[in-house]
Amino acid sequence: MLTVCHLYPDLLNLYGDRGNVMAFVKRCSWRGLPVQVKEVNLGDQVEFDEYDFIFIGGGSDREQALMAADLKARVDAFCTAVDNGLVVLAICGGYQLLGRYYRTPEGREITGLGLLDIYTEAGDKRLIGNVVLETELAGRKIKLVGFENHGGKTYINGLEPLGSVLYGHGNNGQDGLEGARYKNVFCSYLHGPILPKNPVLTDHLIALALAKKGYSSQLTALDDGIENMANQAMVKRLLG
Repeated sequence: MLTVCHLYPDLLNLYGDRGNVMAFVKRCSWRGLPVQVKEVNLGDQVEFDEYDFIFIGGGSDREQALMAADLKARVDAFCTAVDNGLVVLAICGGYQLLGRYYRTPEGREITGLGLLDIYTEAGDKRLIGNVVLETELAGRKIKLVGFENHGGKTYINGLEPLGSVLYGHGNNGQDGLEGARYKNVFCSYLHGPILPKNPVLTDHLIALALAKKGYSSQLTALDDGIENMANQAMVKRLLG
């Protein structure tokens, strides 16, 4: 059985981010893979080494500050779990939280968890719109689609990006990069949510979680005809 932790679903669920957990679970169930999901809220005990996949969604500055304070005492355990292969998907505010800090428009710094050597600063305008990025998963180049809406500009300091922006703004609207990757940690600004729109990414995360558990990462093929047509239609619409 795969164990999934949805961190702070009551605080971090902008733009339907909960759909990422639903997509992960559904694509497992279609293959007969049992999954247990636990929702962890403020003040709840969390043992990171007990989980195979953790999802962190997006939220406002206030919610990020609350979450950072709640996790501060457990950063070492979180980092150890990541070193041991924990699979993490962090979106928008959750992505920013994994870095060193987020500087608000007022100049106040919200200290992050420092799991990634990245930082975020508030921009003078929001970066909004559809996104297409190119990435490589398991040696295969693919295009991911999604929707971004963020005021923060993230700089990843040479860390591997999730992908290169073909359309849209990405991390900061300047360097042509979107998201970040570190071990089995995947970060992105793409809402939509990202996993239902990109089943190949969902399956990649499932395979990594199975490998962490010691199971075979070879997945039974699913009929993704409709999902792939939707993905390709968006790519064609945006790239021509």
